[in-house]
Amino acid sequence: MIKPGKQQVFAINNEQSFKETTLQVFNYQAANCSVYKAFIDGLKLNPADIKSVEQIPFLPVEFFKTHTVVTSNEPDDVVFTSSGTTGMITSSHHVTDVSWYEESFRRAFSLFYGDIKGYTVLALLPAYLEREGSSLIYMAQDLITQSANPNSGFYLYNHQELYDKLQQQKAINKPTLLIGVTFALLDFTDNYQIDFPELIVMETGGMKGRRKEMIREELHNALCAGFGVNAIHSEYGMTELLSQAYSKGVGIFNCPPWMRIITRDTNDPFTLVDAGKTGGVNIIDLANINSCSFIATQDLGRVYADGSFEVIGRFDNSDIRGCNLLIA
Repeated sequence: MIKPGKQQVFAINNEQSFKETTLQVFNYQAANCSVYKAFIDGLKLNPADIKSVEQIPFLPVEFFKTHTVVTSNEPDDVVFTSSGTTGMITSSHHVTDVSWYEESFRRAFSLFYGDIKGYTVLALLPAYLEREGSSLIYMAQDLITQSANPNSGFYLYNHQELYDKLQQQKAINKPTLLIGVTFALLDFTDNYQIDFPELIVMETGGMKGRRKEMIREELHNALCAGFGVNAIHSEYGMTELLSQAYSKGVGIFNCPPWMRIITRDTNDPFTLVDAGKTGGVNIIDLANINSCSFIATQDLGRVYADGSFEVIGRFDNSDIRGCNLLIA
């Protein structure tokens, strides 16, 4: 099976090209990803019988905890690992060509926010900076570098310095993006308040056991008040993905053209549910060309007729993960 290249995947701009490329990626991975192939064989499915996107089986995300999910024996460029509490089994995403990740998040950011060189990028990600293998840190570091702005940078617990930098950015009226893990943004607003309406505050989820879980409305109201903004932006991503969806407010996310959310019946994983109904979140991420592009998560969500979606919780007894997941 022919492996689609970056030019094909990232040029998707209509439904027909998405469907054709998705089926091509499925056939390639069904033949070359041994873990996915074994999963399909276990379902007693013949890949040749899969003729539509709706028929594609989705690999449970838990396989990234127990198996190396790759399509070749090429050496890893990087291994991204998930965060977790003590004793929790974490996921590993073996990335044999990290340029797919770079292309994906750079293009998606440009699609939703414009040229990164127009921004000062500030990253408040202490829990991620304190460990190895974070895909979020990799992305944030690249965005900081791509901004080519000496005022861009990471912050750990030095909230006074961050406050001073935000005041400086406000004074010079420079477009500013603050990417932060949820608990750290709340910690900052416990001690510092700023009225900066033009600031883009993007929370990435994750309390890391540092604070109590909050419903999305409560959290966003607190952050809006603390930063003096009208809306809180959000990023939806995870270790097992090389693409992200973005929300510019009220928890409604949109995907780049090479990524799609499909919801499944919570009691029958092989039955899809209609738009507007709650179901388990399945993700098609065609940037995952070298691992598996078809992932069944433990998130619960709703997909709307225009393709936008919201995440409303987790399946019972599933691990709370560090990326964006708030109870609606």
